[in-house]
Amino acid sequence: MQHRTQAQRDAATIETGYALVSGAFVAVATFIGVSLPALLLELPDTGERLLFLSGAVLGAPAFVVRVVHVLLRFQQRPGPRGEQPVQSSQPGRTSPDS
Repeated sequence: MQHRTQAQRDAATIETGYALVSGAFVAVATFIGVSLPALLLELPDTGERLLFLSGAVLGAPAFVVRVVHVLLRFQQRPGPRGEQPVQSSQPGRTSPDS
């Protein structure tokens, strides 16, 4: 088992916090975007309830997708010592080292 440095643990903590905060922001924005017509327009009670429920139902997966996306991107970044992820050969393309 590989031991992580304090800097790596701090980076993971900050990235997790960022993922949660940005996920919450996306979820709230989704909820507001879907529910806004219920606040601005005169709709029947059923229509308003349906829009609010739809906003909540769509906001939850938006939160999860954002958090997973941020954490996966963090995991794929190079390490603190400049370790590059393995890149497969791509014929016809210039190497990143050139």
